[in-house]
Amino acid sequence: MDKKFRQDRKLWFRGLKAIMKVRYKKPTFYYLGEKPTKGSLILSNHEGTDAPMSLEIYCDFPVRMWGAHEMNSGLKSLYKYQTRVYFHEKKHWSLFGARLFCIIASPITCLFYKGLHLISTYRDARLKTTIKTSVEAIKNGENIVVFPEVSDEGYLKQLKGFHAGFVLLAKECDKNGVDVPIYTAFFNKETKTYAFDKPIYYSELKKNFANRNAICDYLVQNCNKLAFVNIPAENK
Repeated sequence: MDKKFRQDRKLWFRGLKAIMKVRYKKPTFYYLGEKPTKGSLILSNHEGTDAPMSLEIYCDFPVRMWGAHEMNSGLKSLYKYQTRVYFHEKKHWSLFGARLFCIIASPITCLFYKGLHLISTYRDARLKTTIKTSVEAIKNGENIVVFPEVSDEGYLKQLKGFHAGFVLLAKECDKNGVDVPIYTAFFNKETKTYAFDKPIYYSELKKNFANRNAICDYLVQNCNKLAFVNIPAENK
């Protein structure tokens, strides 16, 4: 009998994830092509906390996620980010309600992020550190998960665009001799399904598209199509 896969996390964090299963139920994972195994780049919608939590708790391949550096920089930074950006701007809560809720939620979230082993992302020159860390992780067999959707209007059912940071990562992998396979994935909260498209290698994208904006446009369309995948009954 095959040994059950589990993420390489500390014991206390695995216990915390077991408790989180009460809130996050296991989705059906469905693959239109081969399943990610190691050393790939996964682009997913966010769907609040449901997509990242579903991957972390239930997927059976190693993942390492990108996350805004504010989530990975201590309680004070996290509290400001959660209240103003996540709950107020993206989830459309009132600012007062977000601040009140995060008095309790942020310390718990801070603990969780410490165990999650996030790779911090930045909007300045420090992104070079993100890219370097991510290339090494891919070389070591981890699958880097990026939630690149343009979310200034919140988390939408159909994504309106992708930020291009992941293209810089794929390009740097290429410079380091790694032609990284890229998967688009879509978590459907209503049907509790997580659909993954067939992988496409960066070399193919580089050959077929003129620039990173064109690559982003192509991949976000792929991601949106996955929202309408008809999953066969035998896979549910």
